[in-house]
Amino acid sequence: MKNNSSSFVPILESTLKLSREKEYSGYDKADGMSSKILRTLPIDNKWVNLAFQETVKRAPLNIRPALFIEKRRIPKGIALFTLANLNAFEITSDDVYLKEAKKLVDWLIRNQIKGYSGYCLGHSHAVQGLNKKTPSYTPDIVTTSYVVKALLALGTQLSDGKYHKLAYSTSKFVFEDLEYEEIDAGARIKYKPSSSTKSYTLNANALGARLLIDLYPEFSEKRFRKSSKKILDYVVSHQTEAGGWMYTDPPSASHLSMDNYHNGFIIESLLRYQEVTGSNRYEDSIQKSLHFYKNVLYNEDGSPNWDETSEYPKDIHGVAQGIIVFTKAGDLKFARKIIDWTLDNLYAGDGQFYYQKRKFYTKKFTLMRWCQAWMAYAISKYLIQMSY
Repeated sequence: MKNNSSSFVPILESTLKLSREKEYSGYDKADGMSSKILRTLPIDNKWVNLAFQETVKRAPLNIRPALFIEKRRIPKGIALFTLANLNAFEITSDDVYLKEAKKLVDWLIRNQIKGYSGYCLGHSHAVQGLNKKTPSYTPDIVTTSYVVKALLALGTQLSDGKYHKLAYSTSKFVFEDLEYEEIDAGARIKYKPSSSTKSYTLNANALGARLLIDLYPEFSEKRFRKSSKKILDYVVSHQTEAGGWMYTDPPSASHLSMDNYHNGFIIESLLRYQEVTGSNRYEDSIQKSLHFYKNVLYNEDGSPNWDETSEYPKDIHGVAQGIIVFTKAGDLKFARKIIDWTLDNLYAGDGQFYYQKRKFYTKKFTLMRWCQAWMAYAISKYLIQMSY
């Protein structure tokens, strides 16, 4: 079905309205360890934790209610909702969106994680890995990078320097807690303060570089631009011949390969550096990665592939990140294709987006951050671009 661009504004408004009515609280992708059943067990066992976490992630139905998993706010989701509300305010001039954005940022400020060099945030639920468990409220660069965008955007809208001042403090988190390290290929940072230095997450490094280049126009500190460049140099040095990036350096450190939305994060970060600095330093890498992204990680009809070898699952996060990247790259026609495919395949109506389309079925349930926040932000970015 071909959708008119004018119809996207009511969809954005419905998505934000539904999320607002639920107080932006809901389930998340990897929240299985929040199960009250698991927490009552007298043991803390890696394999039991993984059983709960992975069963919840992979089940074709939403079994979270049966496992007594609580709904909650996810900081990255709140940051995305802030940005979407600010964009909706710009699009509609309705003060309700500006008021919501301020309330959400105030929540982010109240819930900052203490004990680190600068302001930072992370997931509000624990995550079990094969090697170790990450406790809830462990800060990470991915979450913090989106919170910085929210702080800067609201501070600019309200002309209130307190938000910019708080965003500035995150640079200490990057340089000190994430152990910014200059190497021959450029520079690199850890995903979380607790991360091992035996491997590095490439998309997380790119988002760290984006955080620094987001700060640069506001504070004009040369170290932000210099360090952002060095981190991106490191990331670009690991671009494959195909044009994409593996999840980690070295690649053997993760089961993920060149998956969809993580590659999107890297491309978006390179585009942001180019936008802020006017530099063509990464132009060749950007063009090569956009070709790979569009022709390998997406299909002609706008549907996303999981990675370079797997068509399924077609994930709502891949959809949203594609809309953001192609909008930022100026390919509005393809961004529109992705939106049209999504509305035909992963939209329930009334502002509700589904999680994933599998080969033989669709996961017809909604995750607040993964579905609602990402799609609200993505559609709002597209609409802002279309208005100029």
